Amino acid sequence: MLDARYVADHLDEVRAQLARRGPALAQALDGVVSLVSARRELSRKTESLQAERNSASEAMAKLAKSGDKEGMAARRDELKALSDRVKGLETELGVIVSQIEDKLLEIPNLPHPSVPEGMTEEQNIVLRTWGDKPCFDFEPKPHWEIGEKLGILDFERAAKLSGARFSVLWGAGARLERALATFMLDLHTREHGYTEVYPPYLVKAEALRGTGQLPKFEEDLFKTKRSDPNDPSALYLIPTAEVPVTNLHADEILEADDLPRAYTAYTPCFRSEAGSYGRDVRGLIRQHQFDKVEIVRFATPEQSLAELEVLTLHAEEVLKRLNLHYRVVEHCAGDLGFCAIKGYDLEVWLPSQQVYREISSCSTFGDFQARRAKIRYRPEPKGKPKLLHTLNGSGLAVGRTWVAILEQHQQQDGSVLVPEPLRAFMGMERIAAAS
Repeated sequence: MLDARYVADHLDEVRAQLARRGPALAQALDGVVSLVSARRELSRKTESLQAERNSASEAMAKLAKSGDKEGMAARRDELKALSDRVKGLETELGVIVSQIEDKLLEIPNLPHPSVPEGMTEEQNIVLRTWGDKPCFDFEPKPHWEIGEKLGILDFERAAKLSGARFSVLWGAGARLERALATFMLDLHTREHGYTEVYPPYLVKAEALRGTGQLPKFEEDLFKTKRSDPNDPSALYLIPTAEVPVTNLHADEILEADDLPRAYTAYTPCFRSEAGSYGRDVRGLIRQHQFDKVEIVRFATPEQSLAELEVLTLHAEEVLKRLNLHYRVVEHCAGDLGFCAIKGYDLEVWLPSQQVYREISSCSTFGDFQARRAKIRYRPEPKGKPKLLHTLNGSGLAVGRTWVAILEQHQQQDGSVLVPEPLRAFMGMERIAAAS
């Protein structure tokens, strides 16, 4: 969430930055600025009346000592009237503060000055590629065809259980999913220094507000129901481990010496895929339920950009170890995530479609999430707390990595070579159809 005071004091600058994301976004500030002005005036009046009330209270205390009962009665009426007026202003002020917050919750973060211009993903900048595109002396098949022929991927039975956009993995397919998650977690914890976390899969609405999924993306969430439909304690299935892991430090103050902090978590993720009708209807690219290993970092503002590079390299290392060809693109301003100030996509090559597909998005959010979730740090002992910066990325999306392995490591006979780091866990060098 943006800082309301900063928005009001730097209106033209904020408008210009939001316009980099999209021309219409700059107009969303109009209501915020007028409300901030009203809040300032109400705050001034409230503070003035509070001072009068305090003076009246002190005067009444002096009268009580002197025994002036008649004067005390007059002062008591005056004090009550002042207190009532103060309470009324405080209530009005609370309403305006809530209105400001509601409006700010709908406004995205400001792009960092280093973010390139552009409005669509086609204008993202390719920074680097790794490895060579796999060459085949046969027509490469899509992962859904490979998986079904190997007997490790089943959409029909998943549909019988749950409907469209679900899958069942059998045998070596299920083991490959588990091997990938274990490999990623071991790499991030043993070599990259992350602390593994096993968080809840159901979270409160406050946690989703803290990381920016609410209220903006509510239609993409799965919400549970209580026996009482009006029960405000209903929980949401997490769309990503970013939500519970980032909120582990909500309403907390960390010490600067403890930063940066790095956490990783493996969880299922649940998304309704609202707005994706007709897109990726075949295969595992866009599912309602999928697994992901998330990497999350907490940093000081001074560390933030360097930490983004570190986090991105950690995600890239997974692809390198699995010998998967990929590229890294930088988001242009118009393609940034809602909360991000700067970000990169890791895109893996899918030979059957001759396209690169996102397998990880790595971003720094500045203090945007920290302001929402009230996550702060103390720059020096006993110093005034400040908002820290949060970062996260997929390290990686397990299902999409599964897809990339089947497509890039497929063989002419229909089998799939297992990447070397996974072979000990898998107990095989190749996934082949049962004879």
